[in-house]
Amino acid sequence: MFVVTGATGNVGRSLVRILAAAGAPVTATSRGITEADVPDGVGHARADLTDPESLRPVFDGADALFLQNGGPSAHLLSPRDLLDVAKAGGVRRVVLLSSQGVATRPGSASHGDTARSIEEAVRESGMDWTILRPCGFASNAYAWAEAVRADRTVAAPFADVGLPTVDPDDIAEVAAVALREDGHAGRIHELTGPALNTPRQGAAAIADALGEPVRFVEQTPDEAREQMLRFMPEPVVTTTLSILGEPTAAELRISPDVERVLGRAPRTFADWARRHAAAFR
Repeated sequence: MFVVTGATGNVGRSLVRILAAAGAPVTATSRGITEADVPDGVGHARADLTDPESLRPVFDGADALFLQNGGPSAHLLSPRDLLDVAKAGGVRRVVLLSSQGVATRPGSASHGDTARSIEEAVRESGMDWTILRPCGFASNAYAWAEAVRADRTVAAPFADVGLPTVDPDDIAEVAAVALREDGHAGRIHELTGPALNTPRQGAAAIADALGEPVRFVEQTPDEAREQMLRFMPEPVVTTTLSILGEPTAAELRISPDVERVLGRAPRTFADWARRHAAAFR
C-alpha cells in the first residue's frame, strides 16, 4: 500500500490519481481531506504531519510513503519521529518532495535549511529513499487567476527573467515511478521544465489558452514585496524575490531528470496553462 501525504496539494492530488489509475492501493492523507478529494475507491484519512502519532493508523500495513515537506513557509516537526512511525507500520520505501533550494540556497532558512533537515532525516531513516528537488511550480501562476478573471491582467515583477518552472503533474509522475519501481533508491532527482519561462511569457501563454488578450503589468520589487507579505512570511518573500530577480546559475539550469525517469520531455508552461485554463476564465 502507498501512503500519500499532502494529498490535496498540486503534486499529491495528481499522484493519488496516477497510482489509483494504475490499480495500486492508496491511502491519501492531509489535514482536511474529505471523500470528495480522492478518486472513487481510494482510502483517505485526516492526519497532521506535525503529529506523527496521528499517522500511526495510516501507516499500518503500508509499504511506501510519499512525504511532502510542506514548502518553505511550513515546518514538518520531528521528521525522524514521523519516519520511525512509518517504519513501525511497515514502510520500507520513502519518496520525499523536497526543494531545489537545498542545493541552490544553502544559507536560506526559508528555502534551504528546513528542507535540508528533512532530507537528512530521510537519508538516515534506514529506508530506501529517493529525494525529488523541483524548482518553482508552474501552478504558482494560480496567484494570477483572480486578476485574470476580473480584468484579464497579470501583474508580476522581473518581467523578462526566466526560470525553468516545472509542471506539478510531471513531479507526480516521477514520484509514482520512484514509489513503484526499483532503481531509484539513494538517488536525488532535480526536476525542472524544458525551457526558461518569464512572467511576460507566462501571461502570454495564459492568454493563448483562453483565446483572449491578457495585459501584462510589470511590478516593482517593492510592489511585489508588499503584495506577497499579505500571505507569506518576510524571510520567504525576501528569498523568493531574490530567486525571481537574480536566479543563480543552478536555478537557471534545465535538468534532464524528468526525461530520464519518464522517457519523455517535461511539459511546458504553455501545456500547463492549456490544461488549467478554466481557473483563469
